[in-house]
Amino acid sequence: MLIIGCDFHPTFEVIAMLDTETGELQTRRLNHPNEAIEFYRSLAGRQVRIGLEATGNFRWFRRLVAELGFQFLLGNPQEIRASMPRNQRTDKRDAKGILRLLMEERFPTVWMLPTEDENLRALLLHRCRLVRLRTRVKNQLDSMAKNEGLIGKRVWTRQGSQQLQAVPLAGWEQQRRDDLFELLIKLNQQILPLDKAVAEAAWAHPQARLLMTHPGVGPNVALAFVLAIGPWERFARGKYVASYLGLIPAEESSGSKRRLGKVSKQGNSMVRWLLVEAASLAQRKDPAWHRQYVRLSLTKHHGVAKIAIAHKLAVRLYWMLRSGQNYEQVKERGSHARQSV
Repeated sequence: MLIIGCDFHPTFEVIAMLDTETGELQTRRLNHPNEAIEFYRSLAGRQVRIGLEATGNFRWFRRLVAELGFQFLLGNPQEIRASMPRNQRTDKRDAKGILRLLMEERFPTVWMLPTEDENLRALLLHRCRLVRLRTRVKNQLDSMAKNEGLIGKRVWTRQGSQQLQAVPLAGWEQQRRDDLFELLIKLNQQILPLDKAVAEAAWAHPQARLLMTHPGVGPNVALAFVLAIGPWERFARGKYVASYLGLIPAEESSGSKRRLGKVSKQGNSMVRWLLVEAASLAQRKDPAWHRQYVRLSLTKHHGVAKIAIAHKLAVRLYWMLRSGQNYEQVKERGSHARQSV
């Protein structure tokens, strides 16, 4: 069996490889992609285990390893670095450190999205980025309208756009307005089929369809949440889901002093953004959530209120997956639990 510790970079990788049968250890550098592909294909037919520190730009590498039938493990970067306390860091030392963790069965693996679901994640990510780009265009048009004294109707509505387009402008201001409206139209045309594709995928997914029974949770939020957390069995409690998505505050407490900061923002930023957007709609249907949202908005900031409701929403969605119950059943069970207490 071959055990390979891989220090992966976008343009090359450094590997430390141990042959468990002969005890031979070798290190080498492989340029991407041709040299690496040729090397790994030469190992076809052998039993190979590869450990890689979680990083970006390795999708093609994962496809190659899956095609060859090798065992592929993705490691937690923080825990891998903690196991290498020396200040001398080189690519070769990192590869040997990963190899040592693999040999000692201490490699800190992280969960990976199944390859068959990567296409759905690409769909959600593409739509999310286009929607954010569209929001930036809308905000620019809205700012332009306010500069011209147009207050009331939003510029992305029919009446608002007609009012802004009727304002006489000259020079580059007119060019900017025309370009922004043209870009807005193109983005709407591009996002529309993506929304349709996400809706079809969500309705075809049993877990996503279950989550959509919750008010404020549409196909985008439901499908993204299911793909992000994977099997619910990975989390023993709902608070671990909130921590996994970066919806809990950073903390530096010591002794009797407790210091809480802003949310950690560790985890999937797209899912966190979608949950925050959905929280504004979800709190309108739940009186207890609405009271907390209003109180936090008045005493602190509406951003803090959105994060708090997004935290509650993530926990509730987790319990819906865990129990297999829809929104009405989970909400009713929660109210009975409070009454019994």
